[in-house]
Amino acid sequence: MIRASALLFAFFCSAACAQQPGFDPSKLKGPAQGPANEVLVLGSPHLSQLPKTFDPAGLRPVLDLLAAWRPQAIAIEALSGPQCDFMRRYPQRYQDSIESYCWDPAPARTATGLDVPSATAEAHRLLAAWPASPTAAQRRRLAAVFLAGGEPASAMVQWLRLPQAERRAGDGLDGVLVDLLTTLQGRRDESILIGAQLAARLGHERVYPMDDHTADGPSTDEKAAGAAISKAWDNPATKKRLAASAAREKSLGTAEGVLAMYRADNAPGEAKLAYDSDFGAALEEPSPQRFGRNYLGYWETRNLRMAANIREVLGEHPGMRMLVIVGSSHKGYLEAYLHQMHDVRIVDTGPLLR
Repeated sequence: MIRASALLFAFFCSAACAQQPGFDPSKLKGPAQGPANEVLVLGSPHLSQLPKTFDPAGLRPVLDLLAAWRPQAIAIEALSGPQCDFMRRYPQRYQDSIESYCWDPAPARTATGLDVPSATAEAHRLLAAWPASPTAAQRRRLAAVFLAGGEPASAMVQWLRLPQAERRAGDGLDGVLVDLLTTLQGRRDESILIGAQLAARLGHERVYPMDDHTADGPSTDEKAAGAAISKAWDNPATKKRLAASAAREKSLGTAEGVLAMYRADNAPGEAKLAYDSDFGAALEEPSPQRFGRNYLGYWETRNLRMAANIREVLGEHPGMRMLVIVGSSHKGYLEAYLHQMHDVRIVDTGPLLR
């Protein structure tokens, strides 16, 4: 009788008796002396997905406001060269992700003779001894090394820091790589148009790719999973988000409209709306295969690994200000996860974007 009662209690108590853990890292902030790390997470639309009415020149007020905060490092939603190199070793699992998210370093390997591991090590070596006033030849060399290491946005930082007349082939950059950089400079990509542009303007030598797709993988039933999750996404919160986005897109030909878009994407309540529309809906998706929870598990894992990549950089340079540029739906998760870190303070984007 006692055993049966205990089992019944455990069954009914599994959810009702759940409690917060006794240890909460977010309440143990430090250090007592010296500056803490400050992180400002800028939620951004993916600029490549905006309509043709979007004028990249309209980003100038956003860049000016971010520059005034003077971040000492900039992290971007991009995969690192080493992660893509790892994923290429497992094409059965990651082929789609490689094609979607990984820069092809082959042309730079041909030009420099460096594979991704060698180029990554060479970039670290060069930066460790980087002079206060590097020559144009040194910048071209580092740009070529970054490209060979699968880090095109950091290569772009070096390219933009060159005087216009020095943006040419030489020192590891051949004609193919120069053409690639010229094309990349105009790409509608927040990692380039905000991240690399701002890094060059502030005198940084690189940006930090912090995205992670190692949780990617094919579903056992892609068609059924897609149908189930799409059905979950058909809800009032999604309709509200789509209507607001469509309204904002009408003004993207002006700088005022672009700034208004960033204010809206970073407004209080936007993270909860994204949850209600997307991840919370997936959590409650009722398929017997639990497709929605598979998707949610991928999403949370990805954000946790992104937060870990950001924290790793902060740990290497304690006491810094870091700007993180990320798709808007990631913003709330990254802020929440990074807030758990003892040595991280989250900076409110609201006052900055006013």
